[in-house]
Amino acid sequence: MELSKTKLHSCREKGKAASQITLDDDYNVPDYRPDIVKVIKESGELKIDEAAPAAGAVWMKGKLIFKVLYRSDQENGKISCLRGELPFQEKLNLEGLSEYDAVKASGEIEDLTIGVIHSRKLNVRAVVVLKAESDMETEQEITGGIGEDCGCEQKRRKSNVMQLLFSKKDICRQKSELVLPSSKPNVQEILWKSIELRNVSTHLDAGGVHLNGEILLSVLYSEEEESDRIQWYETMVPLECSVECDAGELSGLDHVFYKIKTEPVSKDLEVKPDYDGEERMLVMELVQSLDIRVWREEEIELLEDLYSLRQNLTPIVEPMTLEHILVKNDSQCRIVEQMELPENQEKILQICSCEGNARIERTEIQEKGVFVEGILSVELLYITTDDHMPIGVIREIYPFEQLIEIPTRTAQVKIELDCRISQLSAVMTDQEHVEIKAVVALNLLAFDEETIRNITDVSEEAVDVSELQKRPGLIGYIAKDGDLLWNIAKENHTTIAEIMKNNQKKDETLKKGDKILIVKSVG
Repeated sequence: MELSKTKLHSCREKGKAASQITLDDDYNVPDYRPDIVKVIKESGELKIDEAAPAAGAVWMKGKLIFKVLYRSDQENGKISCLRGELPFQEKLNLEGLSEYDAVKASGEIEDLTIGVIHSRKLNVRAVVVLKAESDMETEQEITGGIGEDCGCEQKRRKSNVMQLLFSKKDICRQKSELVLPSSKPNVQEILWKSIELRNVSTHLDAGGVHLNGEILLSVLYSEEEESDRIQWYETMVPLECSVECDAGELSGLDHVFYKIKTEPVSKDLEVKPDYDGEERMLVMELVQSLDIRVWREEEIELLEDLYSLRQNLTPIVEPMTLEHILVKNDSQCRIVEQMELPENQEKILQICSCEGNARIERTEIQEKGVFVEGILSVELLYITTDDHMPIGVIREIYPFEQLIEIPTRTAQVKIELDCRISQLSAVMTDQEHVEIKAVVALNLLAFDEETIRNITDVSEEAVDVSELQKRPGLIGYIAKDGDLLWNIAKENHTTIAEIMKNNQKKDETLKKGDKILIVKSVG
Protein backbone atom coordinates (compact mmCIF):
# COMPACT_ATOMS: atom_id res chain seq x y z
CA MET A 1 0.00 0.00 0.00
CA GLU A 2 1.62 3.23 -1.18
CA LEU A 3 1.41 6.21 1.17
CA SER A 4 1.49 9.80 -0.03
CA LYS A 5 4.08 11.71 2.00
CA THR A 6 5.19 15.33 2.37
CA LYS A 7 8.73 16.29 3.41
CA LEU A 8 9.01 18.73 6.30
CA HIS A 9 12.26 20.58 7.01
CA SER A 10 12.94 21.98 10.47
CA CYS A 11 15.75 23.05 12.76
CA ARG A 12 15.79 21.23 16.08
CA GLU A 13 17.77 21.94 19.19
CA LYS A 14 20.08 19.02 19.79
CA GLY A 15 21.24 20.28 23.15
CA LYS A 16 22.49 23.24 25.12
CA ALA A 17 24.58 23.78 28.22
CA ALA A 18 25.71 26.63 30.45
CA SER A 19 28.38 26.94 33.09
CA GLN A 20 29.28 29.74 35.47
CA ILE A 21 32.97 30.21 36.23
CA THR A 22 34.95 32.73 38.24
CA LEU A 23 38.15 34.25 36.88
CA ASP A 24 40.36 35.69 39.60
CA ASP A 25 43.93 36.78 39.04
CA ASP A 26 46.40 39.58 39.73
CA TYR A 27 47.65 41.78 36.93
CA ASN A 28 50.88 43.75 36.95
CA VAL A 29 50.76 47.22 35.44
CA PRO A 30 53.07 47.39 32.39
CA ASP A 31 56.28 49.38 32.82
CA TYR A 32 55.25 51.94 30.21
CA ARG A 33 52.11 52.87 32.19
CA PRO A 34 52.14 55.26 35.17
CA ASP A 35 51.27 54.19 38.70
CA ILE A 36 47.62 53.73 39.63
CA VAL A 37 46.06 55.97 42.25
CA LYS A 38 42.36 55.24 41.65
CA VAL A 39 40.34 53.12 39.19
CA ILE A 40 37.72 55.29 37.49
CA LYS A 41 36.08 52.87 35.10
CA GLU A 42 36.50 49.27 33.97
CA SER A 43 34.95 47.16 31.25
CA GLY A 44 35.38 43.67 29.88
CA GLU A 45 34.51 41.53 26.93
CA LEU A 46 34.75 37.82 26.29
CA LYS A 47 36.43 36.45 23.23
CA ILE A 48 35.84 32.77 22.44
CA ASP A 49 38.85 31.54 20.50
CA GLU A 50 37.79 27.90 20.17
CA ALA A 51 34.76 25.72 20.82
CA ALA A 52 35.74 22.13 20.12
CA PRO A 53 32.93 19.54 20.21
CA ALA A 54 33.66 16.13 21.66
CA ALA A 55 31.60 13.11 22.69
CA GLY A 56 29.05 14.55 25.11
CA ALA A 57 30.95 17.77 25.79
CA VAL A 58 32.32 21.04 24.41
CA TRP A 59 35.76 22.39 25.21
CA MET A 60 35.72 26.18 25.23
CA LYS A 61 38.88 28.22 25.12
CA GLY A 62 39.13 32.00 25.17
CA LYS A 63 40.05 35.06 27.12
CA LEU A 64 38.59 37.89 29.14
CA ILE A 65 39.79 41.20 27.74
CA PHE A 66 39.54 43.97 30.31
CA LYS A 67 40.19 47.70 30.10
CA VAL A 68 40.81 50.11 32.93
CA LEU A 69 40.59 53.90 32.99
CA TYR A 70 42.42 55.29 36.01
CA ARG A 71 43.91 58.31 37.72
CA SER A 72 47.69 58.13 37.81
CA ASP A 73 50.30 59.53 40.20
CA GLN A 74 51.58 62.00 37.64
CA GLU A 75 51.17 65.76 37.89
CA ASN A 76 47.56 66.99 38.22
CA GLY A 77 46.31 63.42 38.44
CA LYS A 78 46.78 62.60 34.77
CA ILE A 79 44.23 60.12 33.39
CA SER A 80 45.65 56.96 31.87
CA CYS A 81 44.42 53.56 30.71
CA LEU A 82 45.55 49.99 30.27
CA ARG A 83 44.36 46.80 28.66
CA GLY A 84 44.91 43.22 29.80
CA GLU A 85 43.77 39.64 29.27
CA LEU A 86 42.89 36.64 31.42
CA PRO A 87 42.80 33.29 29.55
CA PHE A 88 40.33 30.53 30.40
CA GLN A 89 39.48 27.01 29.35
CA GLU A 90 36.32 25.19 30.38
CA LYS A 91 34.51 21.94 29.63
CA LEU A 92 30.72 22.05 29.22
CA ASN A 93 28.84 18.75 29.30
CA LEU A 94 26.33 18.53 26.45
CA GLU A 95 24.54 15.20 26.30
CA GLY A 96 24.18 13.63 22.86
CA LEU A 97 26.83 15.80 21.20
CA SER A 98 29.35 14.23 18.84
CA GLU A 99 32.67 15.54 17.63
CA TYR A 100 31.18 16.19 14.17
CA ASP A 101 28.33 18.44 15.34
CA ALA A 102 28.35 22.18 14.82
CA VAL A 103 28.40 24.15 18.06
CA LYS A 104 27.63 27.78 18.76
CA ALA A 105 29.52 29.15 21.75
CA SER A 106 28.95 32.42 23.56
CA GLY A 107 29.47 34.01 26.93
CA GLU A 108 28.57 36.98 29.04
CA ILE A 109 30.13 38.76 31.98
CA GLU A 110 27.75 38.87 34.93
CA ASP A 111 30.09 40.77 37.21
CA LEU A 112 33.49 42.42 36.82
CA THR A 113 35.46 43.91 39.72
CA ILE A 114 38.92 45.40 39.36
CA GLY A 115 40.59 46.53 42.56
CA VAL A 116 43.93 48.17 43.32
CA ILE A 117 46.34 46.02 45.35
CA HIS A 118 49.05 48.67 45.11
CA SER A 119 50.16 51.22 42.53
CA ARG A 120 51.66 48.56 40.22
CA LYS A 121 49.24 45.68 40.70
CA LEU A 122 45.53 45.09 40.13
CA ASN A 123 43.20 42.29 41.16
CA VAL A 124 40.80 41.27 38.40
CA ARG A 125 37.77 39.20 39.37
CA ALA A 126 34.97 38.29 36.96
CA VAL A 127 31.93 36.03 37.12
CA VAL A 128 31.42 34.64 33.63
CA VAL A 129 28.62 32.52 32.16
CA LEU A 130 29.65 30.34 29.22
CA LYS A 131 27.00 28.89 26.92
CA ALA A 132 27.07 26.29 24.16
CA GLU A 133 24.27 25.00 21.97
CA SER A 134 23.95 22.71 19.01
CA ASP A 135 21.18 22.70 16.43
CA MET A 136 20.58 20.29 13.61
CA GLU A 137 18.45 20.48 10.50
CA THR A 138 16.07 17.56 10.14
CA GLU A 139 13.90 16.25 7.34
CA GLN A 140 10.77 14.33 8.29
CA GLU A 141 8.09 12.72 6.18
CA ILE A 142 4.43 13.25 7.04
CA THR A 143 1.81 10.93 5.59
CA GLY A 144 -1.04 12.82 3.97
CA GLY A 145 -3.10 9.96 2.59
CA ILE A 146 -3.37 6.94 0.29
CA GLY A 147 -4.44 6.83 -3.32
CA GLU A 148 -8.21 7.05 -3.82
CA ASP A 149 -8.27 3.67 -5.63
CA CYS A 150 -7.11 1.81 -2.51
CA GLY A 151 -10.68 1.12 -1.43
CA CYS A 152 -9.99 2.53 2.05
CA GLU A 153 -11.83 4.95 4.25
CA GLN A 154 -9.45 7.74 5.24
CA LYS A 155 -9.69 10.31 8.01
CA ARG A 156 -7.70 13.36 6.96
CA ARG A 157 -7.36 16.94 8.06
CA LYS A 158 -5.49 20.03 6.95
CA SER A 159 -2.96 21.86 9.09
CA ASN A 160 -0.72 24.91 8.71
CA VAL A 161 2.86 23.98 9.61
CA MET A 162 6.23 25.71 9.55
CA GLN A 163 8.53 24.67 6.72
CA LEU A 164 12.16 25.72 7.19
CA LEU A 165 13.40 27.19 3.91
CA PHE A 166 16.98 27.77 5.00
CA SER A 167 19.19 28.40 8.01
CA LYS A 168 22.49 30.22 7.90
CA LYS A 169 25.13 31.71 10.19
CA ASP A 170 27.28 34.53 8.87
CA ILE A 171 29.44 37.51 9.79
CA CYS A 172 28.61 41.12 8.98
CA ARG A 173 31.37 43.75 8.93
CA GLN A 174 31.26 47.51 8.67
CA LYS A 175 34.33 49.71 8.50
CA SER A 176 33.99 53.48 8.75
CA GLU A 177 36.58 56.26 8.64
CA LEU A 178 35.91 59.55 10.40
CA VAL A 179 38.00 62.70 10.54
CA LEU A 180 37.91 64.83 13.68
CA PRO A 181 36.28 68.22 13.18
CA SER A 182 38.65 71.21 12.95
CA SER A 183 37.56 72.38 16.41
CA LYS A 184 39.09 69.27 18.00
CA PRO A 185 42.86 68.88 18.59
CA ASN A 186 44.90 65.94 17.35
CA VAL A 187 44.79 62.62 19.18
CA GLN A 188 47.74 61.53 21.27
CA GLU A 189 46.10 58.46 22.80
CA ILE A 190 42.59 57.03 22.99
CA LEU A 191 41.79 56.61 26.67
CA TRP A 192 38.27 55.22 26.34
CA LYS A 193 35.79 54.42 23.62
CA SER A 194 32.09 53.66 23.56
CA ILE A 195 30.50 52.08 20.48
CA GLU A 196 26.77 51.52 20.96
CA LEU A 197 24.14 50.29 18.49
CA ARG A 198 20.75 52.00 18.44
CA ASN A 199 17.49 51.60 16.50
CA VAL A 200 18.74 48.44 14.79
CA SER A 201 16.36 46.88 12.27
CA THR A 202 16.82 43.82 10.08
CA HIS A 203 15.32 43.18 6.67
CA LEU A 204 15.38 40.19 4.34
CA ASP A 205 14.78 40.32 0.59
CA ALA A 206 16.01 38.65 -2.57
CA GLY A 207 19.33 40.46 -2.21
CA GLY A 208 20.07 39.07 1.25
CA VAL A 209 20.01 40.32 4.84
CA HIS A 210 20.26 44.04 5.57
CA LEU A 211 21.02 45.71 8.90
CA ASN A 212 20.17 49.34 9.41
CA GLY A 213 20.35 51.64 12.39
CA GLU A 214 22.77 53.94 14.16
CA ILE A 215 26.24 53.54 15.65
CA LEU A 216 26.87 55.98 18.49
CA LEU A 217 30.59 56.63 18.90
CA SER A 218 32.04 58.44 21.93
CA VAL A 219 35.79 58.85 22.34
CA LEU A 220 37.75 60.13 25.31
CA TYR A 221 41.34 60.97 24.40
CA SER A 222 44.39 62.93 25.43
CA GLU A 223 45.27 65.70 23.03
CA GLU A 224 48.57 65.92 21.20
CA GLU A 225 49.79 69.00 23.05
CA GLU A 226 52.15 69.74 25.89
CA SER A 227 49.17 70.40 28.15
CA ASP A 228 48.08 66.77 27.72
CA ARG A 229 44.47 67.78 28.35
CA ILE A 230 41.49 65.45 28.14
CA GLN A 231 39.23 65.80 25.11
CA TRP A 232 36.10 64.00 24.05
CA TYR A 233 34.32 63.55 20.76
CA GLU A 234 30.98 61.99 19.96
CA THR A 235 29.19 61.37 16.69
CA MET A 236 26.65 59.11 15.01
CA VAL A 237 27.49 56.81 12.10
CA PRO A 238 24.73 55.15 10.04
CA LEU A 239 24.66 51.37 10.37
CA GLU A 240 24.41 49.97 6.85
CA CYS A 241 25.49 46.38 6.58
CA SER A 242 24.42 43.56 4.25
CA VAL A 243 25.07 39.86 3.85
CA GLU A 244 24.24 37.84 0.76
CA CYS A 245 22.15 34.70 1.12
CA ASP A 246 20.13 32.40 -1.15
CA ALA A 247 16.89 34.31 -0.69
CA GLY A 248 15.97 34.75 -4.36
CA GLU A 249 13.40 31.97 -4.11
CA LEU A 250 11.49 33.96 -1.49
CA SER A 251 10.45 36.67 -3.92
CA GLY A 252 6.69 36.78 -4.32
CA LEU A 253 5.97 34.05 -1.77
CA ASP A 254 3.27 34.58 0.82
CA HIS A 255 3.36 33.55 4.48
CA VAL A 256 7.18 33.80 4.72
CA PHE A 257 8.64 34.96 8.02
CA TYR A 258 12.15 35.06 9.39
CA LYS A 259 14.26 35.62 12.46
CA ILE A 260 17.65 37.31 12.34
CA LYS A 261 19.58 37.34 15.60
CA THR A 262 22.58 39.68 15.76
CA GLU A 263 25.34 39.73 18.32
CA PRO A 264 28.44 41.99 18.36
CA VAL A 265 31.68 40.05 17.96
CA SER A 266 34.09 42.97 18.15
CA LYS A 267 34.07 46.78 18.24
CA ASP A 268 37.47 48.20 17.33
CA LEU A 269 38.67 51.79 17.05
CA GLU A 270 42.11 53.06 16.13
CA VAL A 271 43.70 56.36 15.16
CA LYS A 272 45.51 56.83 11.87
CA PRO A 273 47.19 59.82 10.23
CA ASP A 274 45.01 61.84 7.85
CA TYR A 275 46.19 63.08 4.45
CA ASP A 276 48.31 65.75 6.16
CA GLY A 277 49.98 63.18 8.40
CA GLU A 278 48.20 64.32 11.56
CA GLU A 279 46.61 61.90 14.02
CA ARG A 280 43.03 62.91 13.27
CA MET A 281 41.45 59.96 11.47
CA LEU A 282 39.35 57.49 13.50
CA VAL A 283 38.92 54.06 11.92
CA MET A 284 36.03 52.09 13.41
CA GLU A 285 35.37 48.45 12.57
CA LEU A 286 32.23 46.68 13.79
CA VAL A 287 31.85 42.91 13.42
CA GLN A 288 28.53 41.18 14.15
CA SER A 289 27.47 37.56 13.98
CA LEU A 290 24.16 36.76 12.26
CA ASP A 291 21.94 33.76 12.90
CA ILE A 292 19.41 33.67 10.04
CA ARG A 293 16.40 31.38 9.80
CA VAL A 294 13.59 31.62 7.28
CA TRP A 295 10.31 29.68 7.34
CA ARG A 296 7.22 29.45 5.20
CA GLU A 297 3.81 28.55 6.59
CA GLU A 298 2.40 25.75 4.46
CA GLU A 299 -0.94 23.99 4.48
CA ILE A 300 -0.48 20.23 4.42
CA GLU A 301 -2.83 17.28 4.72
CA LEU A 302 -2.44 14.76 7.54
CA LEU A 303 -3.71 11.17 7.49
CA GLU A 304 -5.06 10.52 10.99
CA ASP A 305 -6.70 7.10 10.58
CA LEU A 306 -7.90 4.58 7.98
CA TYR A 307 -9.79 1.30 7.64
CA SER A 308 -11.21 -0.92 4.92
CA LEU A 309 -14.36 -3.05 4.56
CA ARG A 310 -12.45 -5.64 2.49
CA GLN A 311 -9.47 -6.26 4.77
CA ASN A 312 -8.12 -5.45 8.21
CA LEU A 313 -5.70 -2.52 8.17
CA THR A 314 -3.45 -1.69 11.11
CA PRO A 315 -1.63 1.66 10.91
CA ILE A 316 1.93 1.77 12.20
CA VAL A 317 2.49 5.14 13.87
CA GLU A 318 5.34 7.19 15.26
CA PRO A 319 5.05 10.37 17.34
CA MET A 320 6.05 13.57 15.53
CA THR A 321 6.13 17.19 16.68
CA LEU A 322 4.78 19.90 14.39
CA GLU A 323 5.32 23.62 14.92
CA HIS A 324 2.75 26.29 14.10
CA ILE A 325 3.54 29.99 14.19
CA LEU A 326 1.53 31.84 16.83
CA VAL A 327 2.96 35.33 16.71
CA LYS A 328 6.02 37.35 15.70
CA ASN A 329 5.84 40.35 17.99
CA ASP A 330 8.37 43.19 18.15
CA SER A 331 7.35 45.17 21.24
CA GLN A 332 9.00 48.02 23.11
CA CYS A 333 9.35 48.72 26.81
CA ARG A 334 9.86 52.37 27.75
CA ILE A 335 11.85 53.31 30.85
CA VAL A 336 12.17 56.77 32.45
CA GLU A 337 14.28 57.06 35.60
CA GLN A 338 16.16 59.66 37.63
CA MET A 339 19.86 59.10 38.34
CA GLU A 340 21.34 60.85 41.37
CA LEU A 341 25.02 61.22 42.23
CA PRO A 342 26.20 60.09 45.68
CA GLU A 343 27.06 62.94 48.03
CA ASN A 344 30.81 62.28 48.00
CA GLN A 345 31.13 62.01 44.20
CA GLU A 346 32.44 64.70 41.85
CA LYS A 347 29.71 66.84 40.25
CA ILE A 348 28.85 66.60 36.56
CA LEU A 349 30.09 69.28 34.18
CA GLN A 350 29.31 67.47 30.93
CA ILE A 351 28.29 63.92 29.98
CA CYS A 352 30.73 62.21 27.61
CA SER A 353 29.01 58.88 26.99
CA CYS A 354 25.98 56.90 28.09
CA GLU A 355 26.43 53.14 27.81
CA GLY A 356 23.82 50.52 28.58
CA ASN A 357 23.02 46.86 28.58
CA ALA A 358 19.62 45.14 28.75
CA ARG A 359 19.20 41.61 30.01
CA ILE A 360 16.17 39.35 30.49
CA GLU A 361 16.07 37.85 33.97
CA ARG A 362 12.83 35.85 33.87
CA THR A 363 10.02 34.91 31.49
CA GLU A 364 6.66 33.38 32.34
CA ILE A 365 3.96 32.20 29.93
CA GLN A 366 0.66 33.48 31.25
CA GLU A 367 -2.93 33.40 30.06
CA LYS A 368 -2.63 36.60 28.02
CA GLY A 369 0.91 36.19 26.78
CA VAL A 370 4.55 36.20 27.89
CA PHE A 371 5.48 38.17 31.00
CA VAL A 372 9.07 39.44 30.89
CA GLU A 373 11.22 40.76 33.73
CA GLY A 374 14.63 42.23 33.06
CA ILE A 375 17.22 44.77 34.11
CA LEU A 376 18.70 47.78 32.34
CA SER A 377 22.26 48.67 33.35
CA VAL A 378 23.27 52.27 32.63
CA GLU A 379 26.75 53.75 33.02
CA LEU A 380 27.67 57.41 32.49
CA LEU A 381 31.18 58.70 31.80
CA TYR A 382 31.36 62.43 32.42
CA ILE A 383 33.63 65.44 32.81
CA THR A 384 33.63 66.65 36.41
CA THR A 385 33.92 70.09 38.00
CA ASP A 386 37.05 68.96 39.89
CA ASP A 387 40.37 69.56 38.07
CA HIS A 388 42.13 67.01 40.28
CA MET A 389 39.67 64.28 39.24
CA PRO A 390 38.50 65.41 35.78
CA ILE A 391 36.65 62.19 34.87
CA GLY A 392 33.82 60.54 36.77
CA VAL A 393 31.60 57.51 36.38
CA ILE A 394 28.20 56.62 37.78
CA ARG A 395 26.34 53.31 37.38
CA GLU A 396 22.75 52.34 38.07
CA ILE A 397 20.55 49.30 37.45
CA TYR A 398 16.86 49.71 36.69
CA PRO A 399 14.33 46.85 36.57
CA PHE A 400 11.71 46.65 33.83
CA GLU A 401 8.78 44.40 33.03
CA GLN A 402 6.51 43.89 30.04
CA LEU A 403 3.61 41.67 28.98
CA ILE A 404 3.88 40.60 25.35
CA GLU A 405 0.49 39.46 24.15
CA ILE A 406 -0.09 36.21 22.27
CA PRO A 407 -3.50 36.11 20.53
CA THR A 408 -4.18 32.38 20.93
CA ARG A 409 -2.15 29.64 22.51
CA THR A 410 -2.15 26.09 23.83
CA ALA A 411 -0.28 24.44 26.68
CA GLN A 412 2.65 23.57 24.40
CA VAL A 413 4.02 27.02 23.61
CA LYS A 414 7.65 27.46 22.67
CA ILE A 415 9.14 30.96 22.68
CA GLU A 416 12.32 32.60 21.43
CA LEU A 417 12.86 36.02 22.99
CA ASP A 418 15.68 38.50 22.44
CA CYS A 419 16.15 41.98 23.86
CA ARG A 420 18.33 44.93 23.02
CA ILE A 421 18.45 48.64 23.72
CA SER A 422 16.76 50.56 20.94
CA GLN A 423 17.15 54.04 22.45
CA LEU A 424 19.07 55.39 25.45
CA SER A 425 19.68 58.99 26.45
CA ALA A 426 20.94 60.87 29.49
CA VAL A 427 20.03 64.53 30.07
CA MET A 428 21.40 66.62 32.93
CA THR A 429 18.78 68.34 35.06
CA ASP A 430 21.51 69.80 37.31
CA GLN A 431 25.04 68.88 38.35
CA GLU A 432 23.83 66.05 40.58
CA HIS A 433 20.82 64.69 38.71
CA VAL A 434 20.38 63.06 35.31
CA GLU A 435 17.20 61.94 33.60
CA ILE A 436 17.54 58.52 31.94
CA LYS A 437 15.21 57.61 29.08
CA ALA A 438 15.41 54.23 27.39
CA VAL A 439 13.48 52.01 25.01
CA VAL A 440 14.18 48.28 25.24
CA ALA A 441 13.17 46.26 22.16
CA LEU A 442 11.73 42.81 22.95
CA ASN A 443 11.55 40.54 19.91
CA LEU A 444 9.30 37.52 20.44
CA LEU A 445 8.76 34.53 18.19
CA ALA A 446 6.15 32.14 19.61
CA PHE A 447 5.34 28.66 18.29
CA ASP A 448 2.62 26.21 19.14
CA GLU A 449 3.96 22.65 19.30
CA GLU A 450 1.62 19.80 18.39
CA THR A 451 2.47 16.13 18.82
CA ILE A 452 0.75 13.93 16.22
CA ARG A 453 0.61 10.19 15.50
CA ASN A 454 2.25 10.03 12.09
CA ILE A 455 1.29 6.91 10.09
CA THR A 456 4.52 5.56 8.63
CA ASP A 457 3.20 2.25 7.26
CA VAL A 458 0.10 0.03 7.16
CA SER A 459 -0.10 -3.71 7.74
CA GLU A 460 -2.82 -5.67 5.88
CA GLU A 461 -4.66 -8.86 6.92
CA ALA A 462 -7.60 -10.76 5.52
CA VAL A 463 -11.01 -10.11 7.09
CA ASP A 464 -12.33 -12.81 9.46
CA VAL A 465 -15.61 -13.50 7.63
CA SER A 466 -17.07 -15.71 10.39
CA GLU A 467 -16.52 -12.99 12.98
CA LEU A 468 -18.07 -10.42 10.67
CA GLN A 469 -21.17 -12.59 10.12
CA LYS A 470 -21.81 -12.74 13.87
CA ARG A 471 -22.33 -8.98 14.01
CA PRO A 472 -25.91 -7.67 13.74
CA GLY A 473 -26.83 -6.29 10.35
CA LEU A 474 -28.94 -3.44 11.75
CA ILE A 475 -28.25 -1.30 14.82
CA GLY A 476 -30.03 1.66 16.37
CA TYR A 477 -27.68 4.12 18.12
CA ILE A 478 -28.21 7.19 20.32
CA ALA A 479 -25.34 9.71 20.09
CA LYS A 480 -23.41 10.73 23.19
CA ASP A 481 -21.21 13.78 23.85
CA GLY A 482 -18.06 13.69 21.71
CA ASP A 483 -19.29 11.01 19.29
CA LEU A 484 -17.92 11.19 15.74
CA LEU A 485 -19.41 9.53 12.69
CA TRP A 486 -15.93 8.29 11.79
CA ASN A 487 -15.59 6.25 15.00
CA ILE A 488 -19.15 4.91 14.73
CA ALA A 489 -18.70 3.88 11.08
CA LYS A 490 -15.33 2.20 11.73
CA GLU A 491 -16.63 0.30 14.78
CA ASN A 492 -19.71 -0.97 12.94
CA HIS A 493 -18.05 -1.95 9.65
CA THR A 494 -19.69 0.64 7.44
CA THR A 495 -18.88 4.06 5.99
CA ILE A 496 -19.79 7.63 6.85
CA ALA A 497 -21.40 7.99 3.44
CA GLU A 498 -23.69 4.99 4.07
CA ILE A 499 -24.75 6.29 7.51
CA MET A 500 -25.54 9.72 6.08
CA LYS A 501 -27.47 8.18 3.18
CA ASN A 502 -29.51 5.82 5.37
CA ASN A 503 -30.32 8.59 7.87
CA GLN A 504 -30.81 11.35 5.30
CA LYS A 505 -28.16 13.51 6.98
CA LYS A 506 -26.68 16.48 5.12
CA ASP A 507 -23.50 16.81 7.22
CA GLU A 508 -21.38 14.81 9.64
CA THR A 509 -22.40 16.77 12.75
CA LEU A 510 -23.68 14.72 15.67
CA LYS A 511 -25.46 16.11 18.71
CA LYS A 512 -26.08 14.40 22.00
CA GLY A 513 -29.32 12.43 21.75
CA ASP A 514 -29.37 12.10 17.94
CA LYS A 515 -30.78 8.75 16.86
CA ILE A 516 -29.19 7.03 13.89
CA LEU A 517 -29.69 3.76 12.09
CA ILE A 518 -26.53 1.78 11.24
CA VAL A 519 -26.57 -0.88 8.50
CA LYS A 520 -23.60 -3.25 8.36
CA SER A 521 -21.73 -3.17 5.05
CA VAL A 522 -19.70 -5.98 3.51
CA GLY A 523 -16.86 -5.01 1.17
